[in-house]
Amino acid sequence: MRTALGVVGTLLAWFALAFVPPAAVALAVGEPPWPFLVTGSAVALTGLALRRLTGRRPPLGVREGFLVVVAVWLLAPAFGAVPFLLGDVPQLDRPADAWFEAMSGFTATGATVVTDLDALGTDMLFWRQLSHWLGGAGIIVLALAVLPRLRIGGRELLRSELPGPVEIETLGETVRGTARRLWKVYLAVTAAGVLALAALGWAGLDRRMGLFDAFSYATSAVSLGGFAPYDDSARGLAPVTQWVLCGLMAVAGVNLLQLYRLAALRQVRAAARDEELRTYAVLLVVASGVVAAELWAAGDTGGAGALRHGAFQAVSVMTTTGFATVDWAVWGTVATLTLLALMFVGACAGSASGSVKVVRHLVVLRFTRRELEQAVHPDAVLPVRVSGRVIGARVLRSVLLFALLYLLVLAVGTFCLTLDAGAGARGGVFTALGAAAACLGNVGPAFGELGPSGSYAPLGAVSKVVLGALMLLGRIEIVPLAVLLRRGYWRA
Repeated sequence: MRTALGVVGTLLAWFALAFVPPAAVALAVGEPPWPFLVTGSAVALTGLALRRLTGRRPPLGVREGFLVVVAVWLLAPAFGAVPFLLGDVPQLDRPADAWFEAMSGFTATGATVVTDLDALGTDMLFWRQLSHWLGGAGIIVLALAVLPRLRIGGRELLRSELPGPVEIETLGETVRGTARRLWKVYLAVTAAGVLALAALGWAGLDRRMGLFDAFSYATSAVSLGGFAPYDDSARGLAPVTQWVLCGLMAVAGVNLLQLYRLAALRQVRAAARDEELRTYAVLLVVASGVVAAELWAAGDTGGAGALRHGAFQAVSVMTTTGFATVDWAVWGTVATLTLLALMFVGACAGSASGSVKVVRHLVVLRFTRRELEQAVHPDAVLPVRVSGRVIGARVLRSVLLFALLYLLVLAVGTFCLTLDAGAGARGGVFTALGAAAACLGNVGPAFGELGPSGSYAPLGAVSKVVLGALMLLGRIEIVPLAVLLRRGYWRA
């Protein structure tokens, strides 16, 4: 416990630096910076106090790693909500709303209770976007790059941020080296996205795309979050900008390790042999085609428009970003069910995506096929393989456990939302299911009044707390919190 609290204190001390950029932005635009300075000081003091109280500590172990993961993802949104409360933001002046917005930001979900973004100052808009960007890469991955002493515990934390049943292949001799390379990839993709979008504005192809807008949309796309500086999400952007955003989201949904191998090591053949990457690409193409065909058949838009909107929404939902070029809540049955199904797919493991992840679906499908074949040939030895690797029994159990817990949490969340008057009176069970799936999968917008053209503002405080908890569970992938809730964890 003492070791875990000490590491949490160190992480909070580094997290305090995140409040400096929004304070600088506030000064630049003539807004008071003190909400960020006060919050950052409180975070720094809390972190330093924890470090001092815990004194000399033994190395961080696996058990403590779970506690660190949960504690950091609970504390970051809690502190992140304070500037909203101190900054006199009318739409976020209630603790439940401010916490919901901050939780959505740091978990890169993109659900919002703000109905008028124009009423927010530039400093608060910048803070929303920055929370997305930090949460997308993972505060813990950032800490690993500057805290080399985390050793075995560090590897456990890295697994928590780069989920998936396949063992992490280090790109360096230490966890610190691996984390640094992942952070460099994340920075490089973000910078490329900002430049690409800003270039469209400079070239006059999208006059709406200024430098701040380019930063906002790029950070949301790379973090697969979905916060936008405008109420209409991506609907007001030029078609070429929407295509660039679509490509940026698709790239951000690839495993960061694979992106490093492709960009830095030129290991194209290795990436081509990766089954998860191939399946991810195929699903994006097929889903885009299905949605585009539904839009074209319904006569809602022409061929080029149907292809653009279909591809954009399929990529946005599958990568759990949540951007929207149209209001998909009013689409037909086939398109709606396709998007709902994509909420349960997710992008590649090792990306900032939420939901189940493609590789886990591959493992479940291979396991199911193996069990069916062994029902006919009980003596056959049929290992489960993904990308040519044999998936061990321990990993299979963890994948199946996660799938079971995911469905269980989804069912409980849907039940709680349906019972609460705030959600139950608005769309019934399907709306509750969509909201639970969107928040647990870190997608953001759902259906009906909670879709891209609406917000979560009409919901009651209970529903917002439930949805915020689902965002948290989706981000930490349920298991760390489930481990902490076991009585045996605290007895050991």
